[in-house]
Amino acid sequence: MNAPRIAIADVIREVLRHPVRHLVVNWNWKAALLSAICRASLFLAINLPAGAAAGVRAMITEFIFRGVASGVFGSLTQAFSRAHHVWIALVVLPALGHTAEFLVHRAAGTPRLSGSIAASVAFSLLTTAFNLFAMRRGALVVGEGQRTLTQDLRHLPRLIVEFVVAGVRVCVRWTGRPGPRDGDGAAKRVAVLPL
Repeated sequence: MNAPRIAIADVIREVLRHPVRHLVVNWNWKAALLSAICRASLFLAINLPAGAAAGVRAMITEFIFRGVASGVFGSLTQAFSRAHHVWIALVVLPALGHTAEFLVHRAAGTPRLSGSIAASVAFSLLTTAFNLFAMRRGALVVGEGQRTLTQDLRHLPRLIVEFVVAGVRVCVRWTGRPGPRDGDGAAKRVAVLPL
C-alpha cells in the first residue's frame, strides 16, 4: 500500500473536514477488537491479586473502554499512517488514550491502577509503532483497500518479523555500529525501514 506520503497538517485538516468519514465510517473495528482483547487480559492479570472480582471488573472496564477508544484511535492512526512524520500518532494519540483510560479506571475503582496504566503504556509504545508499520503495508486497515481480518491475521507473522528486523536496523544505526560488509570489506550502509 505504498501511497505517497503527505504532510501531517494535511492529514489533520482532512480529519477535521471529514470527521464522520474518519471516525465513524472508517472506525477501525480491527484495532478495537484486537486491542480490547489484549488489554482486557492485561488488566485482568495485573488486578487479579487484588481479588477475582476486582480483576474481572478491571477487565470488563478495559474491554468496554478499549472497544470504543481503540476503534477511534485506530482510525486516526490509519489516517496518520499516510503522513511523512508520524510523531503525532506515536506520542499524542497514545497520550490522549491513556489519559482517558486513567480517568475511566479511576472512576471504576480499579485497585492496581498505576501498574495497570504503566503496562498499558508499555503495550501502546510497541503496538502503535507496529500498527503504523502494518497499516503502511495494507494490513489492519478498514475502508478502502481493506482485507478481511482473517487475511490480516495470516500476514501478521511476516509483518512481525519485518517489524523486528526494521527495529534491529534502527538500533544498529542509532548505536553507530558498522553494518554488514560488502565483498571489498567496506561497511555497507544500513538502511532503516520506515514505520
